[in-house]
Amino acid sequence: MAELEPLKLGARALHLTDLRRIYGGPVTVSLDAPAVSAVGEAHAATLRIASADAPAYGINTGFGLLANTRIPAAQRTLLQRNIILSHSAGVGPLLDDGIVRLTLVLKLASLLQGFSGVSVALVRFLESLINRGLYPCVPAQGSVGASGDLAPLAHLSLVFLGQGQIRRHGEVLPAAEALAQEGLTPPALGPKEGLALLNGTQVSTALALAALFELEAVFAAAVVTGSLSLDALQGSDAPFDPRIHHLRGHEGQARVAQLYRSLLEGSAIRESHRTCTRVQDPYSLRCQPQVMGACLDLMSQQAATLVTEANAVTDNPLIFPDTNEVLSGGNFHAEPVAFAADILALACAEIGSITERRLALLVDPKMSGLPAFLTPESGVNSGFMMAQVTAAALVAENRMLCHPASIDSIPTSANQEDHVSMATHGARRVLTMTANALNVVAIEFLAACQGIDLRAPLSTSAQLKGAFDALRRKVPFAPQDRLLALDIEAAAAVLRTPDVQRLADSLLPSFR
Repeated sequence: MAELEPLKLGARALHLTDLRRIYGGPVTVSLDAPAVSAVGEAHAATLRIASADAPAYGINTGFGLLANTRIPAAQRTLLQRNIILSHSAGVGPLLDDGIVRLTLVLKLASLLQGFSGVSVALVRFLESLINRGLYPCVPAQGSVGASGDLAPLAHLSLVFLGQGQIRRHGEVLPAAEALAQEGLTPPALGPKEGLALLNGTQVSTALALAALFELEAVFAAAVVTGSLSLDALQGSDAPFDPRIHHLRGHEGQARVAQLYRSLLEGSAIRESHRTCTRVQDPYSLRCQPQVMGACLDLMSQQAATLVTEANAVTDNPLIFPDTNEVLSGGNFHAEPVAFAADILALACAEIGSITERRLALLVDPKMSGLPAFLTPESGVNSGFMMAQVTAAALVAENRMLCHPASIDSIPTSANQEDHVSMATHGARRVLTMTANALNVVAIEFLAACQGIDLRAPLSTSAQLKGAFDALRRKVPFAPQDRLLALDIEAAAAVLRTPDVQRLADSLLPSFR
C-alpha cells in the first residue's frame, strides 16, 4: 500500500476526509510556511503586549476570577507553568490514541492560524509529537466544555513541562523518558503559551468527531441488517418506491430509500411473495427510509458543524498582530459542539430503537411466520430469546444516555464561568451509545441471517448475500442453542469490515 502524503496544516481548512484519516490511524503532518510566519508575527505581538503596561488577560494577569490580579514580569513564566500544573486535575479512563491524535492536530491547526501568540518552537514541538506517534495520556473526565477543555488539555500539555505520561508505540512511559528516547526537548513556555495550550474546544471536538465516525459505521451496518431483516420477514420493497420519497422532499430519506431498493434488488425471497395478500408491513420495516433518512440528515448537518469547529480558533484571549491588540472573548465556549453531540445521541438512540423493533418481529412467530425465536426446535431450545432481551436492555440504556448534556450547565470558577456547555462528556457519551447500538445491530444481523437460512431454498439478493456470507464465514447457522455472546462479538466485528460497510457507502458519497 502506498504511503499517504503528509497532511499539510495551515495551507487550507481541514476536510472531513482529513479528520477521518487522523482518527483512523497514525498520520504525519507538515506545516505551511506562510502559516508558520503568521505564528511568528503573532508571537512577536504577544511579546510587545507583555512588555506594555496595559493589563492583558493571561499574559500579565491571573486567570478566571483572578483576571484582575497583575503578575510581575519575573513571575510570568511561572504563571504559564502553574496553569498547566494546577489545571491537570482530570480523572477517569484515558482517552484513546485516535482521540488524542485528533486533539493534537486540531490544537496545532488552530495555533497555526496566527491568533494565539505562541512561538514557532511550540508549534514545531507539537508537529514532532504527532509525527513520532507520541500521544500524551489524557484522562477523559474533568472538562465542562467552556473556558476551553481545560483539564484534559492541561494533561495534554504536561509534556511541555516534561511531566505526565506518553503512550509511545502502545507503551505508556513517563513523558520525560519518552521524549528523551526521541531526542526531543520541550521549548520553554513564553507569555500566554500555557494558556493558549489549555484554552480551546479541541478535546470536545475530537470526541464529537470520533462519535460521528463511529455512528457512521453503525448507520451503514443498520441499513444492511435492516434490509436483511425485511427480506427474512418477507417484507415489501414497495414502500421504497422513489415516487413516495419525492413527495416528502427530504434528501436523506430519498437517498436511503434508493439504497434499500438497490440492496434488495434480485432477491428470490422477495419475488416469492410479490402477490401475497399482506397490505402493509409494520413501521420498523416500512418506515426505514423515513427514520434512517432523518438520522442521515442529522448526521450530515452535525458533520458540517464539527468541520467548522475543527477549523476554528477557540482560545482566549486572541492576538491581532496587525493592530497589536489582545481581545478577550468566548470562542472557547463549546455550545455548538454540545448541541451537535446531543443531536448525534438522538440519531444513535433512534437507529438502535428501530433495529430492536425489527429484531422483535423476527423472533415473534406470529409476526414472522418463522419458528419461535428463530430456532428449529423451540422449547428445548430458546434460540434468540435472550439476545432480544439484551438488545432491549441496550436500547433502554441509550435512551437514558441521550438526555441532552447541553442543558445541564453548572457554574464554575467562583461564578466567573457561570454558563458552560458540557460538550466534553456530552460527546464522550455518544461513543458509549455507538458501542451499544453496534451490538444491537449485530444481534439483528445474527437473527436476520438465521431467518434468511430458514427461508431456504429461496435466497436473498446478491448484494445482501455478500453480507450474509461474510457473517457465515465467522458464525454458522444455529440449529440449536449455543453460547451467543461469542456470536454477537463476531457479528459486530463483521459489520465493521469494508465488505459490509461499503454496501451502504456506495450510494452515500456526499455523506461519506
